[in-house]
Amino acid sequence: MRVLVADKFEESGRKGLDGAGCDVLYEPELSGDALVEAIARTQAEVLVVRSTQVTRAALEAGRLSLVVRAGAGYNTIDVEAASQRGIWVSNCPGKNAIAVAELAMALMLAQDRRLVECTTDLRAGKWNKKEYSKARGVYGRTLGLLGTGNIGREVAARAIAFGMHVCAWSPFFHDEGAGELGIEHKATPIEVAKASDVVSVHLALKPETKRLVDEAFLSAMRPGALLVNTARAEIVDQASLERAVGRGHIRAALDVFSEEPEAGSGAIDAPIFKLPGVIGTHHVGASTEQAQEAIAAETVRIVRTYKETGRAPNVVNLAQKSQATHVLVLRHYDRVGVLAGVFDGLKRAGINVQETENVVFEGAHAAVARIHLSSAPSGEVMESLRADANVIEAGVVTL
Repeated sequence: MRVLVADKFEESGRKGLDGAGCDVLYEPELSGDALVEAIARTQAEVLVVRSTQVTRAALEAGRLSLVVRAGAGYNTIDVEAASQRGIWVSNCPGKNAIAVAELAMALMLAQDRRLVECTTDLRAGKWNKKEYSKARGVYGRTLGLLGTGNIGREVAARAIAFGMHVCAWSPFFHDEGAGELGIEHKATPIEVAKASDVVSVHLALKPETKRLVDEAFLSAMRPGALLVNTARAEIVDQASLERAVGRGHIRAALDVFSEEPEAGSGAIDAPIFKLPGVIGTHHVGASTEQAQEAIAAETVRIVRTYKETGRAPNVVNLAQKSQATHVLVLRHYDRVGVLAGVFDGLKRAGINVQETENVVFEGAHAAVARIHLSSAPSGEVMESLRADANVIEAGVVTL
């Protein structure tokens, strides 16, 4: 199996893929048209990426059957185009959770103790102990979480260890789940904003979360509160954030922002970082050695499993429920061509097979097939199936 790695990827991961019997092509600088050309040129079956954009053109350029995002998110991949071509898209959820949680806590503490300003003054030869003795402290403060997935939960655990009260809102999050984590459930994001001294964002980017942190949310935050974003820039309306910080209402600590360069280095001119009360890092939340090694190992596991079984773990683009309306349950002798004949009969009847499963009994004399169908087979079709000497019994279940 040929694997094209189109981003920087740990040596341990490359060796792991090689050890799994893969033909590994490592071209970490690929992007845009060069990626499309490389997919066509190499005819790779598997593509591994981190931050590289995977477009429809790239997905249609060769014979890809699996794309692995070596990280938690997958918004850089055209998942719709992949689904239309039957390409599996997998990711590595949770493997960077501790790294991102550590950075979120670091940003929170750095803002509270004004570490960036302290260091800047020290380097300039300025000593101002009186000014920098005014930290509020985080003990007893309230941390509000937007998102309670792997990362949000790791942040909650660390905040509780610091003696903070934690409240949270997340889609599908409820009181029972909050109780298990030792935190308070809030019914809406605005309730989190009103209750918190610090708000930390840990949501996936989806249409319903884009600009969730907007003018109304920021205005609802407590005066002097801190917004930490180590998730996705698009979740925060940056123009509204600039206004809120500019008028002195809140502060911000950001690992992600709107004007990020596509390359790993380069000049930036982001107005948000020119405002007093804002500190930032270079989209490095997941970038610890521990996290990258864990992600590399998970990527190898995904590709190895796919190579050995034909099914990939952590797939994000499978239908939660097919459009099947009926299931054909077929007991049959385990002989060559039995199912081929069944499928041919369904095809002639204009019935599409949505999903199928065939379980063979001990001794390999008989099997049961469960075939999910787009519509109910007629009595004539059922009679035709039962007429096959290799079919023991056939029935239909309505879904």
